[in-house]
Amino acid sequence: MNVSNSSPNNSALLRLSNIESAYGPIRALNGVSLHVNQGEVVTILGSNGAGKSTVLKTISGIIDPRKGTVEFAGQNITAQDPAHIVQQGLAHVPEGREVFPLLSVRHNLLMGAYTRTDRDQIARDMESVFNYFPILRERAEQDAGLLSGGQQQMLAISRALMARPRLIMLDEPSLGLSPKLTREIFEIVLRINREQGMTLLLVEQNAHLSLQVADRGYVLENGRIVMEDSCQRLREKEDIQEFYLGFGGQGVRTERRWKKKKTWR
Repeated sequence: MNVSNSSPNNSALLRLSNIESAYGPIRALNGVSLHVNQGEVVTILGSNGAGKSTVLKTISGIIDPRKGTVEFAGQNITAQDPAHIVQQGLAHVPEGREVFPLLSVRHNLLMGAYTRTDRDQIARDMESVFNYFPILRERAEQDAGLLSGGQQQMLAISRALMARPRLIMLDEPSLGLSPKLTREIFEIVLRINREQGMTLLLVEQNAHLSLQVADRGYVLENGRIVMEDSCQRLREKEDIQEFYLGFGGQGVRTERRWKKKKTWR
């Protein structure tokens, strides 16, 4: 595999330059550079342990990189406090959802707006997320820990929206969910992208799904970017088909189903 020769947009909303991150002596990322333009949906593909979640954690300030820079909206946010990064307009929905189980759905949503003081707009934004995910309105006073896995994922995404971000990072949003519920959630996420111009950076093990919903994709192997291209071209590459899509049978059926779904993008 070879990295694409395409050059990054100088006005990219998010840009990583030569990032190296590690867990103690174990290097997880080695010279990762990528960019996400305003309004794009960009996905990161890779096997388990490739470093995909580490990329998101480095961006959001959970992990401090040893080298390299993270820029967001033209500002250097490398190794800044996660709360400050949220205030800059970058929200992270982590793998496993991580809702506050003993707080109600409503109070979980308010936690997403903890950096804000515009109470009237917070109320309007809560109404907006209820419109996207009506089940959350029905369960607003219920403890989040009693929600199903899919409902908790909806809550985690909605909590991120309550911060009024410019970019949302989603880490394995389909983890543990049925294919039907996964499709429903992604339809709403892409509706948010279309209606609000929300920029999305997606880490998703389901390569069929991520390559259908995203505009561009990066392939990460052993902490390095080895390929970058439009998702349409990535789907046509033999290496991607062999290692990530497994075309023939279910892979082809999944791709055809999502081609039909993309009519609302």
